This record gives sequence, structure tokens and C-alpha cells, in this order.
Amino acid sequence: MPFFIAIAVIVLIVLWFISAYNGFVKLRERVKNAWAQVDVQLKRRYDLIPNLVNTVKGYAKHERGTFEDITKARSQAMNAQSIAEQSEAESQLTGTLKTLFAVAENYPELKADANFKQLQEELTNTESKIAFSRQFYNDTVQKFNVKIKVFPNNIIAGMFNFNKMDYFNLDGEKEARNTVKVDFDFD
Repeated sequence: MPFFIAIAVIVLIVLWFISAYNGFVKLRERVKNAWAQVDVQLKRRYDLIPNLVNTVKGYAKHERGTFEDITKARSQAMNAQSIAEQSEAESQLTGTLKTLFAVAENYPELKADANFKQLQEELTNTESKIAFSRQFYNDTVQKFNVKIKVFPNNIIAGMFNFNKMDYFNLDGEKEARNTVKVDFDFD
């Protein structure tokens, strides 16, 4: 009888081990899939930017520095190799796009241009899709990271090199979380 109990315990341990390993593989693949969805939306954004810049160029020829900054930021974002690099590059690109829209505010005829309006709306929709995809990616990364940290899963994670994954955060979010100091002292 003790022999059968020992066999049953060993079988349960092996089944748990297989289940835990497969769970890691599934979650890692979900993270990769979630990143692919973010990447699709970022590529869509990159494709819209040259059209937007060219439309603005027609009205604001003397804003050359802004256009160069956007082109440079877009190139850096497209060539980012890691999640951390992508986060930093996307923050820069978002900042340069804000500058472009600020330039557009100075040209009423540009703001009335149907092509500019359409591109601006497409970019806004794409930004929303990026935010949604990024949130889904970060949620999936959170599940994966928690799973590799909890006992006894952390043993299997260590044995098979399942490492913590990076979140996709933008620098502007960090600034938004900083506490704002309000001072009503008028002296």
C-alpha cells in the first residue's frame, strides 16, 4: 500500500510540474501575442505620420525644425529593439506630435483642411487603439510576472529561464503620477 501512495504522489508531482511548465509557455506566448498587437498599432501610427507631416508642411513651410524632430523621433521608434527603448522612443514621438498639433493651431486654414482633419482623426483613433493594446499587453505581462514569482512556480521558472518581462510604459505617465504641489501662499 505505501508503494502505491508513493507512486501516486510522484505522479501528482509530475503532473503539477507539466501543468506549471505549460502554463508558463502559454502565458509567454500570450505576452508575445499582446506585444504583436501593440506593434501593429504602432506601425499604423508610423504610417500615418508622414502623411500628416506632409499636409502640415504645405501650410507651415518655415516649421522645418518641427518636421525634422518628428521624422527623427519616428525613425527612433521604428528602430527600437527592446520594450524599454520602445517606451522611450514612443514618449519622444508623442511629444513631437504634440508640437506638430500646436503648430497646426497657428494655421486656421490648415485646421479647416479636410485631409488634415481626417488624418488627425485617424491618428486619434490609432492612439486609442495603442492605449488599449498597451493596457492588454501590460495586464498579460503582469500575470506572467506574478506567476514566475509565486512559490512553487518560481522553482520551475528558474529551472527553465522564464524571466520577468518589461512593461510598456510611456514617460508622460510617470510625470502624470507625480504629486502636484499647490501653494496658496501669496506673500
